[in-house]
Amino acid sequence: MADTTIIERCEEKGLRMTGQRRTIARVLEASADHPDVEELYARASAEDDGISIATVYRTVKLFEEADILDKLEFGDGRARYEDAERDHHDHLIDMNSGEVIEFVDPEIEELQERIAARLGYTLKGHKLELYGVPVKPKAQ
Repeated sequence: MADTTIIERCEEKGLRMTGQRRTIARVLEASADHPDVEELYARASAEDDGISIATVYRTVKLFEEADILDKLEFGDGRARYEDAERDHHDHLIDMNSGEVIEFVDPEIEELQERIAARLGYTLKGHKLELYGVPVKPKAQ
């Protein structure tokens, strides 16, 4: 996880942190999933009913441009967001439910390093998204 909070990183970058931006930052930090703007708005407005969806849109754009948030697009037409300083992980997207499962696999990490080296590169980063459907439906 990040050593500093989203609010601390915003302040370090000189962003003006209003009360509403602080609420949105706290909601993002507390999110274990990958919320889109509508989900962020629902969560943030539950804490502060003065927050508008336009404020959430502007805030996530500001945080993304400041490299505080990563924008994720999984092909479902919804941009989702996560803290840019979270520990590295890859994503498996359930194409039926839209659920996003985070995982880390040492074999995949090593294979990517070997492929980059074989091609004459030092790997500095990557994003891996796998798309699938469950082999067996989940029990209700």
